[in-house]
Amino acid sequence: MTDLATRTLVTEGRETPSRGAGERGLRSGILKLPLYLLLIAASVVSIVPFLWMVVASTHPTSELFGTPLPVLPGGDLWVNLARLEESIGFSRVMLNSLLIAVVYTVFSSIVSIMAGYGLATYRFRGRGILLGAVLVTMMIPMQVLLVPLFQIMAGMGWIDTYQAVILPFLANAFGIFLMRQGFLDFPASLIEAARIDGASELRTFYRIVLPVAKPQIAALVIYTFISQWNSFIWPLLMLNTEANYTVPVALNTMIGMSRVDYSGLMLGSLLATLPLMLLFLIFQKQFVAGLLGGAVKG
Repeated sequence: MTDLATRTLVTEGRETPSRGAGERGLRSGILKLPLYLLLIAASVVSIVPFLWMVVASTHPTSELFGTPLPVLPGGDLWVNLARLEESIGFSRVMLNSLLIAVVYTVFSSIVSIMAGYGLATYRFRGRGILLGAVLVTMMIPMQVLLVPLFQIMAGMGWIDTYQAVILPFLANAFGIFLMRQGFLDFPASLIEAARIDGASELRTFYRIVLPVAKPQIAALVIYTFISQWNSFIWPLLMLNTEANYTVPVALNTMIGMSRVDYSGLMLGSLLATLPLMLLFLIFQKQFVAGLLGGAVKG
């Protein structure tokens, strides 16, 4: 009887922590249930417009305002695509947007990386004032700059050219600040060791610093590409020829005074969104890591 009682007590003693952990997990799950429900509701609200865009792009415009509303994809996808190509030359404007976005991303990223590295690494008089001036530009609404920038571009004869869309905003304040925050985490001792070993500043920058800053650079590239791809107001002012239009500007021309081709508009918006979604899905880990990499540095 004594041995049986001892084994029973030992068994109960082993099961008690497990049972307690299970109860704590259940209690934690119940407390988090409202949060889960809120996240599910937010996900549904976010994804429903996109699903409707997919459905609407496969139906004629007349069916989009009928009763009942279509909830499943239709069979007019290729018809709408042919009409979209005929009306605005969609493949051409996609290439225009791709060219402008890629060129802008490359050169703007170079400017942001080098400026951020200089502000984070070098010690010089007025560095804080220069950083403050960069941050102040983020507070200026773009609408305030449109008139003077337009006059400058007109004076240079750059109206209706790609360089007028790309060059004025190459020095991106957010990109400079993002890279500066990322480079603050880099150990200064490694840079000093490279200088002592005789490495030039450019060699130190390209061989030692840049490989470590890949997450921040990936986040910068994704942000810069998306912002330029979605840019509307400035390309609308600069580009006057239909052959030079970007996707947002071309889609805007489909909104007429008396008639709007909603099916073509939805299809164009869907096709313009897919590259951005694909880009983010591929590099989402680097994007999140890059944004959080310098979040705790001041």
